[in-house]
Amino acid sequence: MSDANVWIVDDDQAMRWVLERAFEKAGIPVTAFESAGAALRTLEHHVPTAILTDVRMPGMDGFEFLERIKTDHPKLPIIIMTAHSDLQSAVGAYEKGAFDYLPKPFDVDEAVELARRACLAAGGGVAMTTTDDTVSEQPARIIGKSPAMQEVFRAIGRLSNSSMTVLINGASGTGKELVAQELHEHSPRALGPFVALNMAAIPRDLLEAELFGHEKGVFTGALAMRKGRFEQAHKGTLFLDEIGDMPADLQTRLLRILSDGHYYRIGGHDPIQADVRIIAATHQDLDGRVRKGEFREDLFHRLNVIRINIPPLNERSEDIPMLLQHFMQASARELGTEPKQLMTEVIEHLCTLRWPGNVRQLENVCRWLTVMAAGNEIHMQDLPAEMLKDEIADAANWKTQLRDWADREFSKGGDAIWNRALPEFEAIMIKAAMKNTGGRRQKAAKLLGWGRNTLTRKIQELGLFEKTQ
Repeated sequence: MSDANVWIVDDDQAMRWVLERAFEKAGIPVTAFESAGAALRTLEHHVPTAILTDVRMPGMDGFEFLERIKTDHPKLPIIIMTAHSDLQSAVGAYEKGAFDYLPKPFDVDEAVELARRACLAAGGGVAMTTTDDTVSEQPARIIGKSPAMQEVFRAIGRLSNSSMTVLINGASGTGKELVAQELHEHSPRALGPFVALNMAAIPRDLLEAELFGHEKGVFTGALAMRKGRFEQAHKGTLFLDEIGDMPADLQTRLLRILSDGHYYRIGGHDPIQADVRIIAATHQDLDGRVRKGEFREDLFHRLNVIRINIPPLNERSEDIPMLLQHFMQASARELGTEPKQLMTEVIEHLCTLRWPGNVRQLENVCRWLTVMAAGNEIHMQDLPAEMLKDEIADAANWKTQLRDWADREFSKGGDAIWNRALPEFEAIMIKAAMKNTGGRRQKAAKLLGWGRNTLTRKIQELGLFEKTQ
């Protein structure tokens, strides 16, 4: 790492200063530039090991800078930094050949670690290339700025030049099919069809015909030849939702298709080439089903080439305000009216709910409010009654439990109960904050109302994350 030299390109002087200090502290030589043009002029005489560049800068932006560099230095790792942390920015960065994508705000430790990986990759000659320098202008189906959703965006971006098989895990209502559609539309098969089939929605005795089609007259009612979903998805993507519900005999047949590359219609004798990308999804624990013998292990490994985990809505609560805005506007368009405005206290309250139905439930609530709320402004009393009663009870529940625990401990006559309880409380709060921010200490400290040094000291004192930190 001593030979590594990292460049930082950002018109924000404060950002350059922070990153320079962080890299110097990590022992990595660093050079900062306030414009892409200045960096390109220096590049004529000296080539760094890796570059971190902002997107929005006066003059030449980060994407144009990336393209210019890739022309003469295709193996130079470039990390894109941007405050516009949406799906199109992530995919655009990877499609243009970026090594990785770093959404702002980020923890400086994360930037340093990512630069380390980029420098190691440069030593091995690793680089991403692309044959298409266009970024889709279609509105994104997936919305989110949380760390968990940024990981989903990264995965879609990294797979943008690939037709690999993908397994999507996520609870019902999290948007698994939307992720599958984005994977399709940002892939080499984007011009082909996207065909979806929900395994749990088709009766077992009809599922084989739905997948593979049938010949005319092969069974009663087969009045004509019918193409199955595999054939319909030729040269495109077949999305198999709720793959965990696929019957055992069809699991065997699907495995054979993935192995041999062809299949037969029911009653057919001529093989049909399976030129199809498979994306599967499930809300179930497939690993557990494999251990119980309820899902074929060999098929699981065929499907589990790349896995994307979609978080439940209660683990990405910071995304709820922007989702609310999006769904309220969409609901208004459906009705041909002006969007209703959610009051601040309503938004804050909705961010605290559990949302067992995830994004789908949130969308339906927005539709309900658009139709049922009387005025143009939505106040707490406009919310469905169950969204007030249940959560008020839950909010008080932890206090009741804490009070009961304290009463029991004091009644035992123990000593120094506060000294025992406080570290446990702090550990729970720190773990929750770190989980909420995807491990970003700077952001976790802000959530807790501490400085970053205080959080680091507490983590060390409590012995947290010793295996990973």
